Amino acid sequence: MSQTISDFGKVAVLMGGRSAEREVSLMSGQGVLQALRARGIDAHAFDPAERDLGELKKDGFARCFIALHGRFGEDGTVQGALELLGIPYTGSGVMASSMAIDKVMTKRVMLSEGLPTPRYALLRQGGYDSAAVDAIPELLGLPLIVKPAREGSSIGLSKVTERAAMASAVAQAEKLDADILCEQFVSGDEVTCPVLGSGAEARALPVIRIVAPDGNYDYQNKYFTDTTQYLVPCGLPEGEEAAIQQLVLQAYRTLNCRGWARADVMIDRQTRKPYLLEINTSPGMTSHSLVPMSARAAGISYEDLCIEVLGTAALDHQVTKGTTT
Repeated sequence: MSQTISDFGKVAVLMGGRSAEREVSLMSGQGVLQALRARGIDAHAFDPAERDLGELKKDGFARCFIALHGRFGEDGTVQGALELLGIPYTGSGVMASSMAIDKVMTKRVMLSEGLPTPRYALLRQGGYDSAAVDAIPELLGLPLIVKPAREGSSIGLSKVTERAAMASAVAQAEKLDADILCEQFVSGDEVTCPVLGSGAEARALPVIRIVAPDGNYDYQNKYFTDTTQYLVPCGLPEGEEAAIQQLVLQAYRTLNCRGWARADVMIDRQTRKPYLLEINTSPGMTSHSLVPMSARAAGISYEDLCIEVLGTAALDHQVTKGTTT
């Protein structure tokens, strides 16, 4: 890395925020804050739910490490504000962030590029009735997944195994988003793969295979229990890990992501075909999070990971002028 500690200047670690993932974001942010300070970075916590973003400029922050998750942090809104303030930030730019947070938009882009993703149906607020909800199982088969189109950490997600459960699953997702994604359930191996870097320089880290209790990798099992198994090396058949890494890199570049991200993939048990689920452009950095786990398997410590990500902080117009994206 060409940058020195002094090059980073005063750094704000954005954490907390106003999304449903505030609790996780605070854990991520504290981890990042401690890691940066341990390396001598002049890093400070900054919660956009409690302070106006304009204070970043007034207080002389030179760059931001975005440890926010979900809406108002991972969806292009904070990224746009930082563009206006002229403060470089970690992770993807405005367009990539806003596309990736929207699971339906992500699917549309992937499908347009021929990338595999499970079949889906979209329920828009005010645009469907009970008959439309009842018809979803016929369209996608059972079991199927129902989730808000723009939430993370499996918040509001339901696995529907019988028709009678559709209405309650939709009602739960409705509380969090006007748009509801109903998705074909792919039975098989659940894996995730982080990416670091931008454009041609982007590289995929080791794939992690996730084995959750009863196959239920929900919010609780993601962050607050120790019963979920994370296998890295992933133990997949020869050649599968490299193929998934290549697929994830292709999706990352298709959405024009930069800095870092993590893609979730399901592998069909019978056909062994991988299906892209979503890309997280502001991944978790908690003690249970997957990017640090994968990085560690690649020989990158948590602190080194934070420094590397911080070193990619940029503004959209800076990237546009160059040739790295």
